[in-house]
Amino acid sequence: MKKNLFGKDLRLGILGGGQLGRMFIQEAVNYNIDVHILENDFNAPSASLASPFTKGNIQNYEDVLAFGENMDVLTIEIENVNVDALFELEKKGVNVYPQPRVLEIIKDKGLQKQFYVDNNIPTAPFFIVDDSKKQNLSNRLPFVQKLRTGGYDGQGVKLIKTSHDLNSLFQEASLIEEMIPFEKELSVIVARNKDGETIAYQTVECEFNEANLVEFLFSPADISQEIEKKAVDLAKSIINKFDMVGILAVELFLTKNGDLLVNEVAPRPHNSGHHTIECNATSQFSQHLRSILNLPLGSTEIVRYGAMINLLGADDYVGKAIYKGLENIMKTPSVYIHLYGKEITKPNRKMGHITVTSETISDAKRKAKSIKNNIKVIA
Repeated sequence: MKKNLFGKDLRLGILGGGQLGRMFIQEAVNYNIDVHILENDFNAPSASLASPFTKGNIQNYEDVLAFGENMDVLTIEIENVNVDALFELEKKGVNVYPQPRVLEIIKDKGLQKQFYVDNNIPTAPFFIVDDSKKQNLSNRLPFVQKLRTGGYDGQGVKLIKTSHDLNSLFQEASLIEEMIPFEKELSVIVARNKDGETIAYQTVECEFNEANLVEFLFSPADISQEIEKKAVDLAKSIINKFDMVGILAVELFLTKNGDLLVNEVAPRPHNSGHHTIECNATSQFSQHLRSILNLPLGSTEIVRYGAMINLLGADDYVGKAIYKGLENIMKTPSVYIHLYGKEITKPNRKMGHITVTSETISDAKRKAKSIKNNIKVIA
């Protein structure tokens, strides 16, 4: 095994081989660190970059245990992993970050919401149902239904606005959440290492499409200094109350009367932090690496204002991806393209992202809107 930048032999593993793992590997290369990947798909975005790639199911106890036993440090790129195996690995002395006890709470949205209540963290009112068929929910309209486990990339969430919508309720265990009339959807990325050093990025503003996926991200958010401080302080308090090691994305609602409510959190690099690769002194992927190896955390200073566009598969197209308009966009200054190595596109699949940087946030927004109208992922 080659020695890394720190003169150590280090076996670092990730459960999951998607685009987050891919971008993490691209950062780890700068530190001469090999990243081992466990994933069930040889065509996964991280497969060609992993050193090495192990085929296995991240939800299977035996696969996770066998993979993790050979690691010094084990982390994730998606929450939907076998936590029981992680508890066992932790007992065996493997450094698992984020810690299994944290993952156990966060991967279950019911437990996650109860954690907020127990720790006086502001969040929307909710209650848990085991089977929506057994509940009379007509008097609760409008509301949001979220599956307790398994939802990601806009899946597992339904907006129930009318009595007709009640016919499409999830029947699995879920939570029913009051629909909040928010002003903006915000996100704060915060990191913490084993020594307890904690640092946050500036609050960003997210715009979502009809499939509940982030379409645009703007950094920094157009909010007052008072709201900015409240958002950052809230994010820091959450990661410290979890006593968590790693990086945490804290999604927030800013209500019309200026209150901040926690929507949900993700204990890993996140879509709302991709802009940090070009816009901040330290990317979220470098910060995650630093935090789980208990290294000094990097500066989160903004070096350029920015906007990010998610490249999503266009409606009605399934097949080998074609990025229509990409070459013309590459002519625009300060445009950074990140493709995720996914050969097949389908509607609303995340195929990549584009970051635009500028001296002003208004200019970055203008360029991002133009790019969005001039690129399409088809087959």
